[in-house]
Amino acid sequence: MRTTTPAVPALRRREILGAGLTAALLPLSARAQAFPSRPVTLVVPFPAGGSVDLIARLYAEPLSKALGTPVVIDNRAGAGGSIASAQVARAKPDGYTLVVSSQSSHLANPLTQANPGYDPIKDFLSISQLARSINVLLVNPAVPAKTFKEFVALVKSRPGELNFCSAGPGSMGQLNVELMKSQLQLNATHVPYRGGGPLVTALISNEVQFGLDNLAPFLPHIQAGKLRALAVASPTRVAALPDVPTFTELGYPVLNTTSWIGLAAPAKTPPEVIAALHKAVRSVAEQPAMVEGLVARGSLAPEAQSPAQFTAMMSERLALYGEMVKRAGIRGE
Repeated sequence: MRTTTPAVPALRRREILGAGLTAALLPLSARAQAFPSRPVTLVVPFPAGGSVDLIARLYAEPLSKALGTPVVIDNRAGAGGSIASAQVARAKPDGYTLVVSSQSSHLANPLTQANPGYDPIKDFLSISQLARSINVLLVNPAVPAKTFKEFVALVKSRPGELNFCSAGPGSMGQLNVELMKSQLQLNATHVPYRGGGPLVTALISNEVQFGLDNLAPFLPHIQAGKLRALAVASPTRVAALPDVPTFTELGYPVLNTTSWIGLAAPAKTPPEVIAALHKAVRSVAEQPAMVEGLVARGSLAPEAQSPAQFTAMMSERLALYGEMVKRAGIRGE
């Protein structure tokens, strides 16, 4: 005799299906709720005291409060930021090991180093900007140029004689000046240094005559009269330097681009973890105390970009500077 399986009532079937769907979603939900359950490490790929490190430390405490877990700064200097960036690219993609990215590590290095060990777009998921760094064109006071116009005339009258500094071959300091040279048809000699500290000392001692780099480490020396600022790359004039014009005011908007400092995670980090980190960073970035702290360090509040918008901006910058690097034949260490 043939037996038949009793029919399952429609309501009961819906309950079973609903239970199955809930079970399938549990790991995702639990994972989102669990993050973060332990300290988050922000790897700074440069020594302590530089502009990237200063911004990372400014965010550490308030970001710890926003995430509800300790945020630890880990300085790992080397190869202009490439060594630590490559290490984070290979780290477990769980949101607990992040890199404080910048135009040095995620733009200059990939464009100028033969093998930095990572791709800034493919190997990372950008989370959010932390700050926009104002760039400043500055000279030693011994340089007989009190304005940008006088500076350009001086360099053109002495081709190849004036030296400019950077934090190393292929660094953003070099790329910034090379872009200015190409726009203004200038001829000057590059003198690379190993990091921001020696660079500042070289400018103050007139070992080199000018530079175009992040304002933060130079601002106290400008205010003390040890260095002279001629132009800033900023949306508006800098409150601490009200008499210094922007490059846009001077007629060179292409030079008026701020540098960015941001936060990135290894590729394949779960989207819900990226979303949680982005939300936390944005909540901190919008606090008045953070905006004031950034301004005090010669920086600007970050743009309110989504991770996708941040990545698109990076791609555009890589294309812009990439063409210039090829034309100038710039190579990093």
